[in-house]
Amino acid sequence: MKRSLQKGFTLIELMIVVAIIGILAAVALPAYQDYTIRARVTEGLSVAADAKTQIGTSATTATELAALAASWNAQGGSTGATSKYVSSVLMDDATGEITVTYNRANVGTIPDNATLNLKPFMSVGSTFVALDTALAAAYSGETGAIDWACASVANTVATARGMDAGLTAGTLPAKFAPSECR
Repeated sequence: MKRSLQKGFTLIELMIVVAIIGILAAVALPAYQDYTIRARVTEGLSVAADAKTQIGTSATTATELAALAASWNAQGGSTGATSKYVSSVLMDDATGEITVTYNRANVGTIPDNATLNLKPFMSVGSTFVALDTALAAAYSGETGAIDWACASVANTVATARGMDAGLTAGTLPAKFAPSECR
């Protein structure tokens, strides 16, 4: 009696493998695209880091905040700071809120001129007070650490921390925003 050994795969086995690969690709590609967009959006926070540092160290009065914002915003042809993925990083001269505007052409499938907003808050006692309010006469002489609230279309994290007073919602969809900005 002669035994024959199977050599190779049957057609059905190959079709099953192709189907499994197709299903994995259908799930993985959209997730990878979202991940890529989130990584590009995160660069905007890196570009805004210098503006955050300057506000934290140089804006001790409302006048200094206004002067700092005017100086910052005048850079780069009135765009503040830019990069491949960021069109502008601008400061509000009254509140210190930083608006990061993204370049849709380079980032991916986000709305045109999508924004993330970062607002400075000062820790006063056990609460957070918006920096512009803290610089007002009612809080003169108070000191505290600066913390930042971030907002995309949603600002759930900032609201949960009690840092949503005057925080402007951005236009970047929350699914592309860093977790602090959702």
